[in-house]
Amino acid sequence: MNDKLIKFILEDQAMVEVLKNVRGLNLPDCWIGAGFVRNKAWDLLHGFTGPLKFTDVDVVFFDKNKIENDQYDKDIEEKLKGLKPDISWEVVNQARTHQWHHRSPYIDTTDAISEWVETATCIGIRLTDKNELIFTAPHGFKDLENLILRPVPSLKNIEIFNERIFKKKWLETWPKLKNIVRK
Repeated sequence: MNDKLIKFILEDQAMVEVLKNVRGLNLPDCWIGAGFVRNKAWDLLHGFTGPLKFTDVDVVFFDKNKIENDQYDKDIEEKLKGLKPDISWEVVNQARTHQWHHRSPYIDTTDAISEWVETATCIGIRLTDKNELIFTAPHGFKDLENLILRPVPSLKNIEIFNERIFKKKWLETWPKLKNIVRK
């Protein structure tokens, strides 16, 4: 599936433009994650064609020197809005997010991504200087490829997982998804 997903993404000019815009920021250990990749994969697996419908674009990076400065993240969002004002950008330094989760500091962006709510969401992508796509997938691609909704092993409050599925209407948008965890 990775080869098909890469081809599908590279054929989507809007996605490539987003990847180039983010690459141009030169942020350390930077990835675009969550729905940017997940939704495109689910579209592919459902036979949906056409460009990705952006809900938002999550840009994550890891910079220990900017932990106390969330204004830095907001400034980056403003730069991206200047480049692509039609997209809702969310930029977050993952070197800080361990504080939100009341745990020890993450070691890098991939470590932080591994704690996102669903395994299929725990995927990041970036465009190299050679215009090649690379992924980070701390829980692998199996759940994404098999359309499985599963909480990450560390999730203690399953209501967060169930609430996200309901609020985001994933089962309506992608009816082949399988929610393996129920109330």
